[in-house]
Amino acid sequence: MVTWLVIVFVLAYAAIALEHPLKINKSASALVAAGLLWTIYAFSVEPHALSEQLGESLMGTAQIVFFLLGAMTIVEVVDAHNGFEVITSRIKTDKLTSLMWLVGFVTFFLSAILDNLTTTIVMVSLMKKLLRQRDDRMFFAGIIVIAANAGGAWTPIGDVTTTMLWIGGQITSLNIMKTVFLASLVNLLVPLMVIAFMLRGRMVEGVALDESNKLQATSFEKNLMFFMGLGILVAVPVFKTVTHLPPFMGILFGLGLLWMIGDLIHKDKEDADKEHFTLVHALKRIDMSSVVFFIGILLAVASLEHSHILSSLAQWLDQAVGQQAIIVTLIGLVSAVVDNVPLVAASMGMYDLAQYPPDSFLWEYIAYCAGTGGSILIIGSAAGVAAMGLEKIDFIWYMKKISLLALLGYFAGAAVYILQNQLMHG
Repeated sequence: MVTWLVIVFVLAYAAIALEHPLKINKSASALVAAGLLWTIYAFSVEPHALSEQLGESLMGTAQIVFFLLGAMTIVEVVDAHNGFEVITSRIKTDKLTSLMWLVGFVTFFLSAILDNLTTTIVMVSLMKKLLRQRDDRMFFAGIIVIAANAGGAWTPIGDVTTTMLWIGGQITSLNIMKTVFLASLVNLLVPLMVIAFMLRGRMVEGVALDESNKLQATSFEKNLMFFMGLGILVAVPVFKTVTHLPPFMGILFGLGLLWMIGDLIHKDKEDADKEHFTLVHALKRIDMSSVVFFIGILLAVASLEHSHILSSLAQWLDQAVGQQAIIVTLIGLVSAVVDNVPLVAASMGMYDLAQYPPDSFLWEYIAYCAGTGGSILIIGSAAGVAAMGLEKIDFIWYMKKISLLALLGYFAGAAVYILQNQLMHG
């Protein structure tokens, strides 16, 4: 059974990584993998234990999926009201290097509050409004991917992988922010300094303003939705700490409030005019294939966890490599090739919370490495895949121009985290 499980999982992984040449959506591969793995596993375990284990896995998966759905909907509502113009209207600079630093830092901190995928979509779309030259936009997209992944790694809501560790109880919100912040910042600063040096002296070539006749929200609606949406996303960790309810309850509660307020402020408009602003419309715009992908991959990894393949792998790695820091650094490098969601899900199954308590070196370093290692290749993170789609960035172009910068940042940040950890714990 174990051999078959491993073969199916490796093949599914290859199909996910080669999504573009195969022209098969990774969500399809993930769902087929989940179905096959659980079917194989079902023949080797008695029915009662099987239904218990599947129920447990479903509970963990549903928590992450509900949280993602809520967060993505909130961002779509803010975007429909042009809420992000609150940020874009304040960007005024004519030097390309100044804009690069500004975009890098705005992305870094916005990603920590929202999440890296959402921030990448917002910032890459924003660059289309600010830069005319496509080459410049592609460079900026590269930096946005690095900054969004670095920013997402140090907060519990900034990256799907940190959210998974947080929901799973491996990390706590304040501690991850305190310990991983410096490493994440260095991860961004190193590539930024190199690119700023390359772009020095160049001026911004702006885009002519296009006043299209699409429906515009009033200034009040725009600001209300922006600050309320942002407020809900930021309040979720606080809600979890105070009530001890899981984060998906906080985000769904916030979504309900936003929905009510949205309906109230648009209640006097004609149906045709308010349709664009409603939550029903926002729900239609969510990238559902990403959500389905997470369901498939999390359930697939859960089958490996229950069959004890992952814990055996952890024991083998500990014996073969020994050094925990090296093992986790390798996990981060692998996340450049392979999606970091299944990698972190696998790591959570490999190491026991009884042996590695919450906020231990292992979990925090996994949050940093899996979060930022994905920047090394464009297919390594959700942010990269989004940028690839929005700007039609070529895999090879990214590898030539951005990969080395991301790798430098990754190792610099890793060194800072390990050094900081040694200084703190002696």
